[in-house]
Amino acid sequence: MSDERIMVGVGRSAAHRAPATLVTLALGSCVAILLHDRESGAGALAHVLLPAPGPEGPGERSGRYASSAPGAMLAALRVLGVPARRTTARLVGGASMFASLSAPGAIQVGERNVVAAREALQLAGVALVGESVGGSYGRNVEFLLPSGRVLITSYAHDPETL
Repeated sequence: MSDERIMVGVGRSAAHRAPATLVTLALGSCVAILLHDRESGAGALAHVLLPAPGPEGPGERSGRYASSAPGAMLAALRVLGVPARRTTARLVGGASMFASLSAPGAIQVGERNVVAAREALQLAGVALVGESVGGSYGRNVEFLLPSGRVLITSYAHDPETL
């Protein structure tokens, strides 16, 4: 079987089974939420743009918001036959890309995305088993579903595996 590479764009999410690789590029202040079921090799990736919809925005269940992405991802994995209790999570991204343009001590969008993603995962009952977050640099992510490995290519550091 060949390894299908599935691109996941900003504000989008995708769920798939092994042997696929889910890929997202140019994570700056955005956060990638990655869910995996080791038993089946199924996983999901969301390229989260913002912590939550604004007061006027809909509470949509998509990859756009950290507050709703885990629920939408778990629903997509259920369609693939994966029970929520078997999934684990990883987070990547949430950089403070424009810290120099903000007031001292201001909370950055990247930090808010990370906090919101952690809270949403906790509410969903999904264990967070690894993360590569923060900093002031962008990242690319390749999520290898057969193994659950996450290959991270940083714009500032050597590649890492999570």
